[in-house]
Amino acid sequence: MKILVIDDDPSVRKFIATTLKKENYLVSEAENGAEGLQKLQQERDIAIIITDLIMPEKEGIETIMEIRRINPALKILAISGGGKAGPENFLLLADAVGANATLKKPFGGQELLMCLRMLA
Repeated sequence: MKILVIDDDPSVRKFIATTLKKENYLVSEAENGAEGLQKLQQERDIAIIITDLIMPEKEGIETIMEIRRINPALKILAISGGGKAGPENFLLLADAVGANATLKKPFGGQELLMCLRMLA
């Protein structure tokens, strides 16, 4: 199963990708929503998207809304540390625009995998 990880923080992307690869998931990475949407068009085998919400170029809420237009059935996990407003507001908004699940940063590998198992 292939998972697309969209996050502007390279260390977060690396942590998620490493965690997923250990569990034999295929991983594709993007550093913002615009790049993520591009990868989604190119790589037809993406089953789940993990997206951060606060990013440059195209932020997560907008990205989720666009993914929903392209592929309403795709599973989306929204992650956020929240910035100044705190993650809860952003995660509630992500949920409202179509994320299948949300996870508050920082989270551990097991927490992430548990969340993905619920989505799969």
